[in-house]
Amino acid sequence: MRATEALPAAARVAVYDAPNGPFRLATYPLRPPARDEALVRVRMSTICRSDLHSYQGHRPSPCPGLLGHEIVGTIVALGEAVQRDMTDAPLRVGDRVTWSEYFVPGRSHVREVLDLPQKAPGVDKYGHLSSETPPHHHGGFGEYCYIRPDSWILKLPDTLTDAEATPINCGVATMCAVIEAAQVELGHTVVVMGLGLLGLYGAALARTRGASRVIGIDAVPWRRGLARRFGVDTAIAPGETPPLPAGADAVIEVCGDATTIVQGIDWLRPGGRLVIAGTVSPGALVTLDSNLILRRCATLVGVHNYHPRHLIQALAFVAGQRDRFPFDALVDGRYALADVGRAMADAAAHRVLRAAIVPALEPKA
Repeated sequence: MRATEALPAAARVAVYDAPNGPFRLATYPLRPPARDEALVRVRMSTICRSDLHSYQGHRPSPCPGLLGHEIVGTIVALGEAVQRDMTDAPLRVGDRVTWSEYFVPGRSHVREVLDLPQKAPGVDKYGHLSSETPPHHHGGFGEYCYIRPDSWILKLPDTLTDAEATPINCGVATMCAVIEAAQVELGHTVVVMGLGLLGLYGAALARTRGASRVIGIDAVPWRRGLARRFGVDTAIAPGETPPLPAGADAVIEVCGDATTIVQGIDWLRPGGRLVIAGTVSPGALVTLDSNLILRRCATLVGVHNYHPRHLIQALAFVAGQRDRFPFDALVDGRYALADVGRAMADAAAHRVLRAAIVPALEPKA
């Protein structure tokens, strides 16, 4: 093991014991990382909508639950086998890193042949396990986190702030996969349904790929206003008709409302593509007009998580476009570890766009 400081014997995590229940601080032991692990001190972990879905009981989640998968941390100890990141850059104690939101044990047909490691058998996600599952520190809502074997680690440049970097391994990488699936090209018209963090990154990515018009739809007025800073030409409320005289080349659903998929198909031009990436809760049923899909030669694509290459693309996008788009402003709330409950409430009520847990912060009185 490589380390430059003595590790504490134990560290704190914020956990909940039942859906929608209060959070409490729990202490679990720390051990040196295994040969193929790294241990980081968490600098920031942002609250994703999937954290809210798990906490609110919309999908199975073991308790006591330890959430947080959008994470930036500083390496404090490295196992002997962890030498380089996924771009072949050397890794050292003290480096600031992010890593894939999931880890994949072993080889499989899905991982190796279909090239879908995010869907491989046995895949697990950070922030989706019980805190009682060893090594306990496997989520962002804690002081430390182990980077498990079969994760993809990415060293971060000093030019990025923690707020710019933390959403890269989930929100930004996922939208890189979405824009790829949408096949956005120069001159395209793109409709983005939902202007939360994913939608804003999606609009900016579409612009970067050459889209000539981006139309955004969201129910929250202040998010529609913010969208113009991320490349949206026209931002409208649900129920309003978007200006699409020739139809949209691509419609992107990241609002989480399955009923919008029906409207999205109707907005497509012949040969257009609709990408579904926001309806992640089970039971999101909707009735589609298969004749319309057939006659419009439309393509419907589902995107869930991302391929490791999208993590590299996400970092390149944020680092390369940070002077064009105000990414730092998207993380607009910072909370101490003891204030996770307040952070979750603010995120659920849309009082903030992206709430960040910062373990080094002192809790508010």
